[in-house]
Amino acid sequence: MLIETGYDRRRAVSYALKWAYSRNPRFYDFEDIGGDCTNFVSQCLYAGSGVMNFSSENGWYFIDTNNRSPSWTGVEFLREFLLTNEGPGVYGEQRELNQLQPGDVIQLRNSDGRLYHTMIVSYIFYPGNPENIFICAHSYDARNRRLSTYDYAGAEGIHILGARRELF
Repeated sequence: MLIETGYDRRRAVSYALKWAYSRNPRFYDFEDIGGDCTNFVSQCLYAGSGVMNFSSENGWYFIDTNNRSPSWTGVEFLREFLLTNEGPGVYGEQRELNQLQPGDVIQLRNSDGRLYHTMIVSYIFYPGNPENIFICAHSYDARNRRLSTYDYAGAEGIHILGARRELF
């Protein structure tokens, strides 16, 4: 049986701000083997939820470098997990950028339409205007960087709705 545990946006953003320019030694740094952006955002989401999903098929977890789900470190896999997760862990829905809040996720698309970068919203100066969204990220480390300073073909927003855990 699953119970709703909620998502603490403040904890997620606080984690993002703390580790934006450094690496938490509890997690592997994937910077030199494909990038660390989705790993970092997964850590932030975990800080805000406290729940992983250990499903072998469509889970979201990190135990160590060799024992993790594709969704923990893969841009497209994280998107799929967040938008389809009906089990333990965080879950969300696609939203326009002007509907996002701190603690939500933004993923960038290149001109070929491929998702290539994951970031977490850390601050919104004036809600409702995508020009005023600030993010934290790894792989091109950023702390409260304005989204509009990135060069991208498209940006996808994922609003985190909450988190669930198993009740034993």
